[in-house]
Amino acid sequence: MPTFEVRVPRGSDQIWMRQQIREAVAKATKLGKLRPNSVDSITGENSGDNLGPGTPIVHFDQWERDEIEVKLLLKGGGCENMNIQYSLPTELSNLGRADRNLEGVRKCILHAVWNAQGKGCAPGAVGVCIGGDRTSGYLHAKEQLFRTLDDVNPDSRLSELEAAVMGTVNTLGIGTMGFGGNVSLIGCKIGVLNRLPASFFVSVAYDCWAFRRLGVCLDARDGSITQWLYRDPASPVIPMIDQEGFARTGREVHLTAPLDEATVRSLKVGDVVLVSGRMYTGRDAVHAHLMKNAPPVDLQGAVLYHCGPVVKKEGDRWSVTAAGPTTSIREEPYQADIVRRYGVRAVVGKGGMGAKTLKGLQEAGAVYLNAVGGAAQFYARCIERTDSVSLLEFGTPEAMWHLWVRDFPAIVTMDAHGNSLHKDLEAQSGEKLQLLNTP
Repeated sequence: MPTFEVRVPRGSDQIWMRQQIREAVAKATKLGKLRPNSVDSITGENSGDNLGPGTPIVHFDQWERDEIEVKLLLKGGGCENMNIQYSLPTELSNLGRADRNLEGVRKCILHAVWNAQGKGCAPGAVGVCIGGDRTSGYLHAKEQLFRTLDDVNPDSRLSELEAAVMGTVNTLGIGTMGFGGNVSLIGCKIGVLNRLPASFFVSVAYDCWAFRRLGVCLDARDGSITQWLYRDPASPVIPMIDQEGFARTGREVHLTAPLDEATVRSLKVGDVVLVSGRMYTGRDAVHAHLMKNAPPVDLQGAVLYHCGPVVKKEGDRWSVTAAGPTTSIREEPYQADIVRRYGVRAVVGKGGMGAKTLKGLQEAGAVYLNAVGGAAQFYARCIERTDSVSLLEFGTPEAMWHLWVRDFPAIVTMDAHGNSLHKDLEAQSGEKLQLLNTP
């Protein structure tokens, strides 16, 4: 979801600026730089160009400086779904009562990180707003994500609270991607708004480790760039696709799709696998479709990837430029039924799934493979070709793409024996959360 924060001098033509932003977003989408993510909320129809009511999000603010500042935040659906808002006082799992004070706010932030686990591409960063109403609180929380990780809050009360959170939150053991480890959060930025006496909201905006931000300062007279924000122009930008990929250890398990039950049942939580062969993508629309309709392809032994790739069409051929995993928990209502009904042997995504899916994997002889969120360009390297596409009427992110992959790396985090790394780490981090609340 592209969110633009624009500060302008007096007399600036904001109507013209908004139109320029819309044209830039549409052009970036056409060039394959942005995935088309704007859909009609009633019909689900994709606009195809990231334009529509409410998208992109553009906020203007007038200031007295004679320059224009434009900041852009690209926040994905997985971490957006991990946003949370509390109304104090309230009771929190593993933390007890959170009252209307800064200690109650601290408990809310810790609970938000624990609740997110790896679903928002941990280790994440959180923007927090104390107060406001339900709308302004979320907006102000997201605005905190434009702060740099190394800044110091000018309000000493909030700077102390930010430090207190960062001093304890990484002891929860959630870790990278929710696999366990000592880094669960890379930043905590807190703002405050006045509130009504009857309300005390704490709004938390969670962002993934990729923290996709960029900004520029422009000369208001000619539009030239006077300063880049969030990056040093003296340091060249190195595209992720040009960097070193997955480092092999020799202990990886090589899998070739379609998979048989015996091979899948031999896998266990913690195994690193390299998948080759046919892989089908399927997100929300595909899963909902398969609950009522036969699949357009034979899924017996198949690998089903929770992914909405960024694709480009060149002539009659499609190419994939980015193919990272999406948050899998959204498919929890469907996944076990689809695995049992159609013989799917492996589900690939991020953040793990719940008890219903775990039971279905055990009964059917299937596994859940956790790919690394935020590494979409790395995974695009593993795709040798796109053979075909089904259900394109759902839009390119929601269609079922027929991919041919080689050595696609992932980790078994839910196996066919009822074991789940996600379930275990949620319980373990919950126990640590309780200890943090012990006087």
